[in-house]
This record gives sequence, structure tokens and C-alpha cells, in this order.
Amino acid sequence: MNKFWIMVAHTYLNKLKTKSFIIATLITALILYGVSNISTIIDMFENEDQTKVFAVIDHSDGYYDQFEANLIASGMPLSIETPDVEEGELEKSVLAGELDGIMVLSTDENQLPEATVKTSSITDSQVFTQVEQVLQQTKLEIGREKLGLQTNELDQLFTPVEVKKVALEDNAKTEEELNQARGLVYILLFVIYFSVIFYASMIATEVATEKSSRVMEILISSVSPVKQMFAKLIGIGLLSLTQMIVILTIGYASIQSQMNDLSSMTGGMFGFSDVPTSTFIYAGIYFILGYFLFATLAAFLGSLVSRTEDVQQLISPMIFLIVGAFIIAMFGLTNPETPFITISSYIPFFTPMIMFLRVGMLNIPFWEIALSIALLLGSIILLAIFGARVYKGGVLIYGKSSSFKDLKRALMLSKDK
Repeated sequence: MNKFWIMVAHTYLNKLKTKSFIIATLITALILYGVSNISTIIDMFENEDQTKVFAVIDHSDGYYDQFEANLIASGMPLSIETPDVEEGELEKSVLAGELDGIMVLSTDENQLPEATVKTSSITDSQVFTQVEQVLQQTKLEIGREKLGLQTNELDQLFTPVEVKKVALEDNAKTEEELNQARGLVYILLFVIYFSVIFYASMIATEVATEKSSRVMEILISSVSPVKQMFAKLIGIGLLSLTQMIVILTIGYASIQSQMNDLSSMTGGMFGFSDVPTSTFIYAGIYFILGYFLFATLAAFLGSLVSRTEDVQQLISPMIFLIVGAFIIAMFGLTNPETPFITISSYIPFFTPMIMFLRVGMLNIPFWEIALSIALLLGSIILLAIFGARVYKGGVLIYGKSSSFKDLKRALMLSKDK
């Protein structure tokens, strides 16, 4: 048993100290920090004077003053002027960089405002959106005056219709709780998805690398192949938890100051204040179980190949299973109560993502959660028993080998040992 834990520690520490692991962790943390603080970073690079100057050609038939007042009231960083210059000369000024653009104000067949905006390019969509908003406000005011409506009457017409949502089921989540649960599930689904793919592939590649370098022949003379397999699973599992803790801690700390803004921008989806602690606990449980399920599969598949370039070909069916589970989970975010989602949540290779989706968004009976965990544990045990036999024989297979036909050969070799 001492040799087993020595191998676990060796696998964990060896990978922990590699430059690729350290760099990947730092880059991921920096990207997460950058995404969560993108607005602050953009503001740092913006110039203090962001006011754009536009020349206005007025064919508006009298609504220019109203348009100008609305533009000033909106606080938009646009400055307008009406130079007595031909349109062609103004276009040359735009191309020369002396002006940011030209607005040609006019009216349509109903005598309502419309405009043509000319800039050197149309890549800055923000300018067009800002002009459109001010013009729309001007159009509403002119229309209100023509119809003889008061401002409050017009506001009543454009006030959005409110639909009150009432759930009759006992202990049903409120809309705010459901939005926050959806946001948390969305984030954790990505964490489970990328982690399982990355670390399971790491195990398969590690086994193939040891075989290609003939290190495996030395290892199996001192430690049984089965102990090797489980030592790798636990060692890289601890590595994944270490990396996840570092990344999630840095990510949480970086968005903490932005939490209120992020919550308001997403309609409360990323508030997390009303998410129960049990959701985080189940996220950890399904993450660990999902890791061991796919990592066990990856370990014995990796033992069938002798060259690292053959690993991806052999584990591609496993990747397809993970991708399929992720796609189903994304569909289930909008409708987690469909029978298709319910049935899929009990398929072991889909359970870590889809049952967690249901747990996070629905109030499902505890027996369903317990059944899904029992099915996962049972699948892991069966896969570990079968995988250990394949691994035991697979580590002795050398040469070009990337076919599932080698499963039979590996099983036969394991019986001979």
C-alpha cells in the first residue's frame, strides 16, 4: 500500500511542478479575471475625450431643434454642428479625419423623422445605435403631438405588459432563485465539461507516454498495473481539484466587486445570493464522480496504445459522449422538466451534467438524486473492474495499436499474468 501512495504522490507532484500546468493555471486565471473585469479594462484604454463631432445637413422640415435637445439630454458623447458647406466637401473632411461623420436629417412619406449617417467605415456600431435612439425619441414626441396625446398617455402605451408568474407546486423556486440557479448551473456545466475532457485526456496521454518510453516495463516489475492505474486516477484527480480551487478562488475574488453590476446586467442570473449551499455540494459530488467515470475509461483506453499520437483517435468516442452530454444539458437549461432530460439524467455517462442540471434547477425528490449517485458509483466500480483487467494486459501491448480490437488481446494477456 505504501508503494501505491508513493505513486499517487509522485503523479500529483510531478504534474503539479510542470511548467505547462503552472502556465495553464495562470493563463486561465488571468483570462477569467479579464473577462469578469472587461468593462474596467476597456475604460483604462479609452481616451478621456471620447466626444465625436458630426456635421448635420438639415432637411428635417423643422425637427432639428427637437433632435438636438434630445441628443444633449441623452448625455451621449456626440457633438453636432451645421456648417454651411456642400455635402461633398463634408465627405472629404470625414475621409481626411477632420470630422467623425455626417448626419443627413430628413422626413419620410408620413412626415416622420429619418436620417442617413455617413462615416468613413461602419464598424463603430455604437454611433449608429446612439443616433437611432435619439431619432426614435424625437419620432415619438412628434407622433405624440400629431395625435394629441399627453406624455403620460404615451408612456402608458409603451409600458411593457407585466405577466405575473405563480408556481403552484410546493417549495417551487421563485423566478429570481431559478435565474440564479440557471446561471450557476451554466457556469458549473462548463467547468465539468472542460475539466473532464482535459484531465481524462491527460491520464490517457500519461499512460501512453510511459509505454512509449518503456518506463512501464520498469514500473510493472515493482507495482502491479492495477495499482498504477488507480494511483494515476487519484493523483491526477487531486491535481484537478488543486487547479479548480485556485482558478475558482481567483475567479470568485475577481468578480466579487463586479457582482452587483453583473447581476443587474443578467437579470439576476449571476447574483448567487439565493442559491442553496446544497447546489454547490452536489456540484462537487457530480464533478468528482464524473471525473472518476471518464478517467477510468480514459486510463484503460490509453493503455491500449503505444504512441501518444494514437491517443486522441482511441479516446474520441469518450469525447463524443462528453460533448453529447453537454449539448443535452444546454438544451435542458431552458426546459429541465422534459421527459428526455429526465431519462438522460439516469444514463451514467450523461448523469454528471444532466442530473446536476435537474438538481440545480428543480426540486426533485432525494431518492432520484440517491439513485443517480448509486448508478454512477456502480458504473465506476464495474468500469474499474473491467478497466483494471484491460489495463493489466494493455500495458504489455506494443507496436502500432489504435483499434478497439486490442481490447480482446489485452483481456487475454491479463488472464495469462
